[in-house]
Amino acid sequence: MRPQFAPSLMCMDFLNVREDMEILNRHADLYHVDIMDGHYCKNITLSPDMVKVFKSVAKKPIDVHLMTTDPLDWIERVADAGADYISPHAETINANAYRVLNEIENLGCKKGVVLNPATPLSMAEQYLKRIDLLTIMTIDVGFAGQPFIEEMLEKVRLAKRLKEENGYHYQIQIDGSCNQKTYKKLFDAGAEIFIVGYSGLFRLEETLEKSWGRMEEIFRQETGCPEI
Repeated sequence: MRPQFAPSLMCMDFLNVREDMEILNRHADLYHVDIMDGHYCKNITLSPDMVKVFKSVAKKPIDVHLMTTDPLDWIERVADAGADYISPHAETINANAYRVLNEIENLGCKKGVVLNPATPLSMAEQYLKRIDLLTIMTIDVGFAGQPFIEEMLEKVRLAKRLKEENGYHYQIQIDGSCNQKTYKKLFDAGAEIFIVGYSGLFRLEETLEKSWGRMEEIFRQETGCPEI
């Protein structure tokens, strides 16, 4: 399977949303939208209203990452706004994971789950067979630009091994510091989708079109992967 790329839309220039998304529509595999409630992590970013704006332009699926204390307060709202994937944190659904996953599915969305760096894969092991997208955080939640946590490579390897041994269908997505310094490590460990933000995409060149080309060039050089 070829590697896939998911631009983190909170890193966009919000004065040029339509223009930039028209460029991204030609290249991206899916979009990553962070919603933070200011409680689960000490930041507030995007919202269901912004998901609706993105959906009006997007030609690729939208994955909504819920960094929220109670995902059930948000799931219906983001589904109505146009989310294709909904990905709450395992830490926030431990008491009612199956109800949350059923709610996501009943609303017609694909099911994701996100693991913080200090959260073991075993926390989600009971329902891994049910999910479509497994996102492994390689930085702590809340803010862009943090350093890559090397210990997460073993979690990626374990996720790949469990997927292969059990025939699970989830895709392994990486959130945090996906860039020139980490592409090869993550790719070799089994990462399938790379969320790209400031360091991986948006600040590489003077235009977004050139930045995407530069990102692909860097990825090929670092990983030796010819097909992107």
